[in-house]
Amino acid sequence: MLDDFGGFLIGAVVSLPGIIIAMVIHEWAHARIAYALGDYTPKMDGRLTLNPAAHVDIFGLLMLFIVHFGWAKPVRINANNFSHPRRDDILVSLAGPMANLFMAFLALIVWVLLLKFGVELSEGANSVIQLIMIININFAIFNMLPIPPLDGSHILRNLLPYELARNFVYLERYSFIILLIFLMTPILGYIFVPLQRFILGIFQAIVGIFL
Repeated sequence: MLDDFGGFLIGAVVSLPGIIIAMVIHEWAHARIAYALGDYTPKMDGRLTLNPAAHVDIFGLLMLFIVHFGWAKPVRINANNFSHPRRDDILVSLAGPMANLFMAFLALIVWVLLLKFGVELSEGANSVIQLIMIININFAIFNMLPIPPLDGSHILRNLLPYELARNFVYLERYSFIILLIFLMTPILGYIFVPLQRFILGIFQAIVGIFL
């Protein structure tokens, strides 16, 4: 049991930087794009910052370690402040996952450059950088699932005709049950593993061309 706890503790410490970065950059991107598109709500809520305290939900962070499902503090958005509410809401929803993919790509570049210039990384540092890549990619994939209240559901809802979009909103009452089904079955594995490999393959191909 002590070995199991020790393994859990080491895993938590090594993955913590990646999780914090993924949460912060994701929520900050939502806030920044919403503000740029005319919604001042994130600014009033103090979300236009990279300070983890503004974005990390402590209970959500603990749940991520315990049951592998957690959350950050959601960014409040008022779509009525947008010039084009449906289009702009899609852009705001895309901002979080895209920021996570950018961060994963950036971590890969840093990792390759360190190795290229002969910098010797400890096993722990190597694991931290790799987990920053993987966790950010997983954040992007997970949040693009079309399940309320995830970003993917906002995008799908805004792309649907108004009548279908209104019916789609009703799914929110079942969203927790749907998420539990995804988390307690192998379904997510069939989604995450191929997409994760695909995205990493693209990143590695791009980096390979230039570096």
